[in-house]
Amino acid sequence: MLHGMIPFTFPGVAGVRCAFGTRLFGSIAFDPGDGRAHVEHRRRALTDLPGACAFAEARQVHGTRVIYDPQPQDPSREAEDEADGLATARPGLALMIKTADCQPILLAHEDGRHILALHSGWRGSRADLAFAAVGEFCARYALDPSCLWAVRGPSLGPTAAEFIHFDREWGDAFLPWYRARERSMDLWALTRSQLTRAGVRPERILGLDLCTFEGHELFF
Repeated sequence: MLHGMIPFTFPGVAGVRCAFGTRLFGSIAFDPGDGRAHVEHRRRALTDLPGACAFAEARQVHGTRVIYDPQPQDPSREAEDEADGLATARPGLALMIKTADCQPILLAHEDGRHILALHSGWRGSRADLAFAAVGEFCARYALDPSCLWAVRGPSLGPTAAEFIHFDREWGDAFLPWYRARERSMDLWALTRSQLTRAGVRPERILGLDLCTFEGHELFF
């Protein structure tokens, strides 16, 4: 495993691996604040992850589109196709999701051959991305959602996703996940609800409960 990565595997799902990056690994997004050569080096290093021989990404726009069976990405070029989800059944192709405080979510079928990766910011959560994407993913590959596993990576915790204009930005439908005292949305619980509603079994919905705000020394 690469230095600065947090490894994760689903129980009993052979052939599917996951890694969540930290500041120790460094940014994989092309950003004026980081040298391009350093970013390219890190992106090329992703193919050193166990089982990966190439990766694919998208230009994330806080929407709900999922790209199916994407082509391998050139590490030296920025993605042009806009989407906030990637899915594949191609062995050895890693799906790269870029987040800071947003939720990175990986779903895998128990057969170990189908995966779906999501970038769920608050706009994606409000648009029911997790629910819609699971339904589309299962229809595309003829899968039963009860046979999926899901993991949510480090992101804003239940008391850190502050929304001082809740009525305008969310609305009454999301009151069950709003913590009025902290003026914060529990996005972790909302994602769990969306995945459960999509048919993923609750005991198969896992999470790395690491808040990127509280742990800002480790996470972007």
